[in-house]
Amino acid sequence: MRLELVFLTLGALFLMGLAADELGRRTRLPRVTLLLLSGVIVGGSGLDLVPTEAEAWYDLLSIAALTMVAFLLGSALTRKTLAAHGPQILIVSVAIVLVTLALVAAGMVAIGAPPGLALLMGAIATATAPAATEDTIRQSGLAGRFPDTLKGIVAIDDAWGLLAFSLMVVAAGLLNGHAGAGALAHAGREIGGALLLGAVIGIPGAYLTGRIAPGEPLQSEALGLVFLTAGLAVWLQVSYLLAGMTVGAIIVNFARHHKQAFHEIEHIRWPFMVLFFLLAGVTLDIGHLATIGGLGLGYVILRVVGRLLGGWIGARLAGAPVAERRWTGAALLPQAGVAIGMALVAAETFPQWADVIMTLTIGTTVVFELLGPPVTLLALHRVAAAETAREASNGP
Repeated sequence: MRLELVFLTLGALFLMGLAADELGRRTRLPRVTLLLLSGVIVGGSGLDLVPTEAEAWYDLLSIAALTMVAFLLGSALTRKTLAAHGPQILIVSVAIVLVTLALVAAGMVAIGAPPGLALLMGAIATATAPAATEDTIRQSGLAGRFPDTLKGIVAIDDAWGLLAFSLMVVAAGLLNGHAGAGALAHAGREIGGALLLGAVIGIPGAYLTGRIAPGEPLQSEALGLVFLTAGLAVWLQVSYLLAGMTVGAIIVNFARHHKQAFHEIEHIRWPFMVLFFLLAGVTLDIGHLATIGGLGLGYVILRVVGRLLGGWIGARLAGAPVAERRWTGAALLPQAGVAIGMALVAAETFPQWADVIMTLTIGTTVVFELLGPPVTLLALHRVAAAETAREASNGP
């Protein structure tokens, strides 16, 4: 790609990001959705204005942006937050994964999918979109119990989803006459390795941050931690999301100057996020929506119901307020790259279902990437309004 074309493309993408951000401020539409739609419009599914070579940047930017997001989500897991919301985060995250898995798998069998395929799609349905959810929470400007709980859930539920997916790969393999125990071992290695890597980087990071210039961690210091985590995670083939989350959680709980370190990431992350979401839109193929058919529509409906029901059950078991019970599942509808990663593994393991798995996952991910963030934003505002009304009715 010619040098001038690189700069022209970057300049145009950043200006598109600025326009989407401003439109989001004026309309209260999630900027994530606006960025994705902008990417779709200028990408291959639209005007096809983005050079093909620019799409190759997506993998690099997605890893960088998502590791930053994971780092910031880990920072939400403070001792104070865990003491106040820890049980709810754990109960809701487990409940929503289990209910989504069971409901989608059973529903897919009911509409004609083979049992093995149904189990795989049920597991893929448990994946979320940490970047979209976290940015929607940030854009809402809301704080308190519900946003903190959502951040905690998003920070850990993909770990449960990955474990559930690995178990379902084993189960699907057994149903098809061959063992799949290697998938479970791989999941254990990916999750355990990510947690260990996060501890190896996070513990010295917590001690060292802010010591070069006391009380003022350097931007290069914060970026160094994030990129080191991402690079080692990719090299070791472990989850950079879980590794980044672990680093963030350790630093936020053990560093003397952790707030400044996280502020440095907050200040620099947005340019990465703009390019990440725009290029995600560029790479989306809207044509997949036309190919998912009745099976895809059934999957979308089942996943929506599974998230709503799982969120309600988990929040009720955790003793959450009524408003949170109604909206927890809705706030966790976004789904993105983690699901596609699962689908790639499933398609490679079960080539007889590869076309169906990839078409269903990619096609429905388009739906949940575009429609999920607005629902998350609606849920945040509805819960905030209910809390305000409750406080007003209780009086001074």
